[in-house]
Amino acid sequence: MKRLAILMTGLSALALTACASLAPYGAQRGAGGQGYSEQRIENNRYRVTYNGVGAAGRVADWALVRAADVTTEQGYDWFEITQSWTDGRPGGAGGVSPSVSVGGSTGRYGGYSASGVGVGLGLNFSGPQPTSTTLEIVLGRGPKPDRPNAYDARSVQGSIPR
Repeated sequence: MKRLAILMTGLSALALTACASLAPYGAQRGAGGQGYSEQRIENNRYRVTYNGVGAAGRVADWALVRAADVTTEQGYDWFEITQSWTDGRPGGAGGVSPSVSVGGSTGRYGGYSASGVGVGLGLNFSGPQPTSTTLEIVLGRGPKPDRPNAYDARSVQGSIPR
C-alpha cells in the first residue's frame, strides 16, 4: 500500500509538470501568456521579451531568436544587446538558486545528551515556474562589430532551434 502511495505521488508530480511546459516558439497570445512580444523604442532600438515556463535557458535562447528575427524583418544585419533582464532582474541574473542549509543542535533529555546535524533540501512539486527574458537591442547594418554583446542575426537564426 505504501508503494502505491509513493507511485501515485510521483505520477501526480509528473502530471503537473506535463501541464505546465514551454509552449512552441511563437507570439504571445494575451496577457500573461507564453511567447514573444516586442516594443519599438526608436528606429533601430527595440525591447524584446520572451515569456515561458520551465528552463530559463531555453526562454533566453528564444529571446535571442526573436531579437534576430526583428533584426532581419527590419532589414538589418546584426543586433547588440544593450540591457537584459531575466525574471525582472537586470543583467540576466534570474532563475532559481538551489540552497542547502545545515544546522546543529545539542540538548539534554532525561539525563542523556544528544547532538546532531541536519541537512535540509527543499522540494518543489508545483512543476515548472514562469520565467521571462527581456533584451533591449540596437540594430545595425554591415559587418557585425567585434563586441561581446553583438550578434549576427542570421547566425543566431541558424544556430538556435525553434
